[in-house]
Amino acid sequence: MPAIPHRSWVEVSRAQIAENFRCVRAAAGSSVEVMAVVKADAYGHGAAEVSRVLEAHGARWLAVSNVGEGVALREAGLRARILVMADFLPFERGSLVEHDLTPVIHSLPDVEALDRLARSAGRPLSYHLKLDTGMGRLGTRAGAAEIAAAVRRAGHAQLEGLMTHFASSADYSSSQTEDQIAAFDALRLELRKEGIDPPWVHLSGSNPIAYGRKSAWGSMVRAGHVIYGYVSPARGEAPLNIVKVKPALSWKAAILAVKDVPEGALIGYGGMHRALRPSRIAVLAVGYADGFPHRLSNKGKVIAAGKLAPILGAVSMDLTTIDVTATPWLQPGDAVTLLGQEGDISLNAQQIARAAGTISYSVLCGISARVKRIYV
Repeated sequence: MPAIPHRSWVEVSRAQIAENFRCVRAAAGSSVEVMAVVKADAYGHGAAEVSRVLEAHGARWLAVSNVGEGVALREAGLRARILVMADFLPFERGSLVEHDLTPVIHSLPDVEALDRLARSAGRPLSYHLKLDTGMGRLGTRAGAAEIAAAVRRAGHAQLEGLMTHFASSADYSSSQTEDQIAAFDALRLELRKEGIDPPWVHLSGSNPIAYGRKSAWGSMVRAGHVIYGYVSPARGEAPLNIVKVKPALSWKAAILAVKDVPEGALIGYGGMHRALRPSRIAVLAVGYADGFPHRLSNKGKVIAAGKLAPILGAVSMDLTTIDVTATPWLQPGDAVTLLGQEGDISLNAQQIARAAGTISYSVLCGISARVKRIYV
């Protein structure tokens, strides 16, 4: 039996990350910049290594959530432009300047604050302004005249981009996305009349890219989930998916123990599972502390020796029990696949999410730091 490297680990394909990025760039065309979203540790894939791959394959913009994520990329040697999309907290602002990070500004008072920071730094600082067009989260709801006045007053803060965020971008049974596009376009037109027309305009994340909603692309798109190999299933009558991507990450765990149990044996916390027949079980070195969803208890599956193996009983903090009656030759030290493919059998993050009653983003981002990342 070949040695396995860790109790639980993920394998991330650099080649697949690069290929997914290439597919997105090809779909967007030469006139649209593709910003790669690497927040949340690149959706669990490892932000520094993924960003190196993307930068090597032409990514000129990276997007993170907060200043700390941006600083980590700079310290890892990344040179691309880095957009900080969520945080503009007072105690972090000095690091924006020190590490050459570009903030997204969500309110007009923060435009003034950035201008003061730029004056203190003795140099202009660029920013992107976020408009709340219907998401009801971050972004200004101010009108064009008020925005234009704030932009003009800020002589050292330079408006470089205008953006928004869609709430229902994969839902073609709802008019919400079209309503948001219309609201954005109307405000942008008014800003142009005020002489405000920044070069970077971006509304779209992965879903509007994948489903070809070109009216929402602007001069830049923000590719996140799609770079890691996923497109959210559309609701309603959606156009065809124009990007053909594949998951870049697989997740494995070692078997710690194998044993036979009689019919009627109780397994796991609370005796959640009772064996309906004599069974052979395996205990895996993975649990919810590793990010394996607790909601898979007694209903999820893994892939063991190329066959689907049911999860028995509760997923506990460090351990998960599966039924290996169909593959009785498995032994301690063998590996099973939690997410990925063995032969013709596969489990991706969307399938796991459906079983756990969550979303694929949560599955990927939930893989904890104690699970080793291996790049292949």
